[in-house]
Parts: sequence; structure tokens; C-alpha cells
Amino acid sequence: MAKQPHLLVEDGDVNDIALIPGDPGRVDRIAGLCEDSTVVAQNREYKIVNATYEGTDLTICSTGIGCPSAAIAVEELHAVGVETVIRVGTTGALQEGIEIGDMIVATGAAKNEGTSERYEAVEYPAVPDYDVLSALVDSAEDNGEDVHVGPIASDDAFYAETDAYVEDWEAANILSVEMEAAAVFSLARRKEMQAGAICTVDGNLVEGTQKGETDDEELPEKAKNNVERAIRITLDAVVDLAA
Repeated sequence: MAKQPHLLVEDGDVNDIALIPGDPGRVDRIAGLCEDSTVVAQNREYKIVNATYEGTDLTICSTGIGCPSAAIAVEELHAVGVETVIRVGTTGALQEGIEIGDMIVATGAAKNEGTSERYEAVEYPAVPDYDVLSALVDSAEDNGEDVHVGPIASDDAFYAETDAYVEDWEAANILSVEMEAAAVFSLARRKEMQAGAICTVDGNLVEGTQKGETDDEELPEKAKNNVERAIRITLDAVVDLAA
């Protein structure tokens, strides 16, 4: 098989389990918490690294922003043998009382995006694999996190999330909004892969705290290392899943 056109990987290049953050910089942060790591490929928004954490081999692959680029990553990872993908990201809370630095594990994702519609009807559920979901929740609790577990929304238009959208999501008890999970869950189901998502809260749209508006020094203590905490939770879940 030729190399995949975007990830630039082929059979044998990657491991069975892949963590898929959006930000290429987060690939390096994840790899930095592992025992060893090797860069496999880098192209556009995609950076692929193989690493080992507590004796478990894994792959880390960034997806960029949004469902279209995330779908490309899942398609090409599947094509070269990846069996499990776990999104490690950030999200904007939609319910009062969910604080910056809190962890959210998604039980499903509303399809407020256009990518999954090219694969299937909107009525088909975008849900994670039960084993991955359970491993993330158990790992969060083992790490002492008060994790929020429930449905999220995936949206294409970051700057078009109006007050009306936010109010509708809030009324539906959607926990948060991000930009990739619906496509990741939908494609993984169709490809018979396992998938899950854990996101750390970086703002609360209902309470008026937007992403990037709060100075680091003003953040609550648990928000100052929230991304690293989410990464550690996910790495511990990977060890459990591989056992």
C-alpha cells in the first residue's frame, strides 16, 4: 500500500491505539509525558509520533481544527491499521457550574457539522465506544477528577455560535461544544473502530467566559495544568485498554 496522501504513513508505521488532539503542539506535550517517542511524519496540520507509555505502544496524531480534517485523519489512520482513536481536546462549557479546568467525557456528539452528513443521515448516532468511554471515566476518577459525563455538540462555525445556539444547547442539557467529536465517532463506528473523547474546559459560553479571554494568572488552580491532566488521564486509559 502506498503512503496515505495527508498523514504520509503506511502499514507498519503506526500502533493500534492513536490519541488524536487537534493541535500539533499538543502532540509534543503528550509525547513529553511518555518514556520515549519518535516522529513518524509531519505534513500540514498533521504531526504523527509513535511513543511508549508505561510499556504500552501508542501513536499520537494531530487533526487540526474541525470535522473535515479530523475525518481525513481517522480515514487514513484506519487505512494503515489503527483500531482505536481517542480525541484529547478542549471544549467550551454550555452549563452553569462547569468550570475552566473541569474534564468532560462525551457520551455522544450532536452533529452541528457538515462532514458526517456526507457519510450518513443525521439521525444516525455519533457515539463513542463503550469500553473507551468507560476507560476514560475510570481513569479520570482514579486521577481524582470530578469528571462530567454526558452529551456534547460538535460545531463547524466557531464564530457563528450565536446566543440562540448557546441557549438551545443549554436547554437541551448539552454539556459543551467543540469541533471534531461527531465526525470522529461517526467514522469510527462505520469503520468498526473504537473511539472516545475527553476534553478539558477552556471557557464557559453560558457564563460569558470565552476561550482565551482569561489571563493564566487569574485562572483557578485546576485550570493552570488542565491540558496536562487530560493527557495523563488519557494515557492511563490507554494502558487499561491495551491490557
